[in-house]
Amino acid sequence: MSSESLQPAPALCRRTVLAALGGAGLAAALTACGGSDDSSSGTSSNSSSDASTGSAGGTALAKTTDIPEGGGKVFADQSVVVTQPTAGEFKAFSTVCPHQQQRVNSVDNGLITCPAHGSQFSVADGAVKKGPATSGLTAANIKVSGDSITLA
Repeated sequence: MSSESLQPAPALCRRTVLAALGGAGLAAALTACGGSDDSSSGTSSNSSSDASTGSAGGTALAKTTDIPEGGGKVFADQSVVVTQPTAGEFKAFSTVCPHQQQRVNSVDNGLITCPAHGSQFSVADGAVKKGPATSGLTAANIKVSGDSITLA
């Protein structure tokens, strides 16, 4: 046997271990930011059980009473957030943040928030209220009929 094969394996240095752990933590954080369907706000929901096929052929999202005035609700499976800026006025926007195409996931205090980098958008028109996003959310088509809200 050669003397090389009898050498003990080199010990891991502290810097190597910390770098590996840091990379794993970063990967976990990026995965959580990019694909999270969890909501940090009580006023939004991402439950797929909220949606079904409506009688008009669109996807039924919610009852009008499910959308809080001045707030909204996120429907992750349908990639749409529905808001009620003022009583009886309903708006809808894509959940795709224009900054880096991450998904907004909460609506609180009149703002729709992207968890990836903190961009915030108005519930009234989807306009940027806080960057880094430089453009607003894309409007989505919904239909309000009686007390039912469906994707158009």
